[in-house]
Amino acid sequence: MSTESVDFGIVGMGVMGKNLLLNIADNGFSVIGLDKDPEKIAPLVETGQSSVQATTSANEFLSSLESPRKIMMLVPAGAAVDAVIEELLPHLDEGDLLMDGGNSYFPDTDRRYQMLTEKGIQYMGVGISGGEEGARHGPSMMPGGSAKAYDMVGPILEAAAAKVDSEPCVTFIGKKSAGNYVKMVHNGIEYALMQLISESYHLMKSGFGLTDTDLKAVYDSWETGELSSFLMEITADIFGKKEEDGSDLILNRILDSARQKGTGKWTSQNAMDLQVPAPTIDMAVMVRDMSAHKKERIAADAVFKNETEPVQVDEELIKKVEHALHFSFITAFAQGFSMIKAASEAYNYGVNLADVAKIWRGGCIIRADMLEEFRRIFAEDPSINNIMVDDRLAGKLVEYQKDARYCIKIGLDAQIPLPAMMASVSYFDLYKSGWLPVNLIQAQRDYFGAHTYERTDKEGTFHTNWK
Repeated sequence: MSTESVDFGIVGMGVMGKNLLLNIADNGFSVIGLDKDPEKIAPLVETGQSSVQATTSANEFLSSLESPRKIMMLVPAGAAVDAVIEELLPHLDEGDLLMDGGNSYFPDTDRRYQMLTEKGIQYMGVGISGGEEGARHGPSMMPGGSAKAYDMVGPILEAAAAKVDSEPCVTFIGKKSAGNYVKMVHNGIEYALMQLISESYHLMKSGFGLTDTDLKAVYDSWETGELSSFLMEITADIFGKKEEDGSDLILNRILDSARQKGTGKWTSQNAMDLQVPAPTIDMAVMVRDMSAHKKERIAADAVFKNETEPVQVDEELIKKVEHALHFSFITAFAQGFSMIKAASEAYNYGVNLADVAKIWRGGCIIRADMLEEFRRIFAEDPSINNIMVDDRLAGKLVEYQKDARYCIKIGLDAQIPLPAMMASVSYFDLYKSGWLPVNLIQAQRDYFGAHTYERTDKEGTFHTNWK
């Protein structure tokens, strides 16, 4: 081990930890990794880089770091984070900085932040997006905690982050658990976008009868157009990847039962807590839940057999699907940003939505060209409640919603489920409805439970003896 003090330490040398460690070292900082598994630190030791160290000893790890220490944990969310904190805490000094780079549930981050702050230890929840590739070559990072703590580590994170127009895709997000909260919503939007893309696949494959080659061409063209994004890019790649013997797409051999780690569910749950509608995200979570019931779905398929014929396809129809998908993407982002705005006010985070859109433009899973437009909207009007009402987006939504409705009608006739796309249209219709039939619901509640109601013609609350 080197006798010189090390700039930055990471606990947990799994895929993300190892790659982020090497990324930071590539950007001119000395680093040290800690993991109890000797096999995980061996590749780091074998690099021979003088700026990269690794150990299985917590004492060696802590004694190597420059004071005040800057330590990031990249371990599974939950009990593992608490276990690392419990192990390191007795050996930390006042002013040291401890960061959680995993997908921790934001109330857990608040609890840890309060406990460690009371002990004089700086704490940050740092949302990191970009997967293995992003960690190695430049992720998007969402750190929350205190501005003072960010100042300690900002230059390191900014050097390691992805860059768009020479600007790092990281910034101080806000107080306490703001970073983990914004990452949670990022993941909820990710669920929604992935579900929407999969619905376009289902519609074109089962409803239009497009071949795998046709679908490859469609997603290739969309990746270079208005829908240009990381998820569209990888979708096009997936449709080009065959088995080693060239017999079939690997995609066609993958079981249609999706896994999830809970961040989408957390987003839906919190949206309901804040009373912020997020139906496209909700539907994306629901479909993953439904996909797990594979045996039941197969049995039901035999009972309710779909015998509809594929529709006639031309370039105009494919363009309508592209517009429907673009419409739905905008509504999914609108729901996520509305959640962050509401949470920032409810939890006193102080989040700047223009900054969030800015750092999501590169490195992260949901990066897309349209985020630059969202950034401009929030920069020009930080108080805007929903990006859908911006003049530039409103015109596009009015135009594209027609194609979204057209595609949904085809899906309904062909018995092809398009729940996220339908939720996107319903969200749009609800948001632009100056009147909703909820007055009837209020009357019903007052009828059976004397819950009272408000009137349109006078102030106060009222109750009627409906019988």
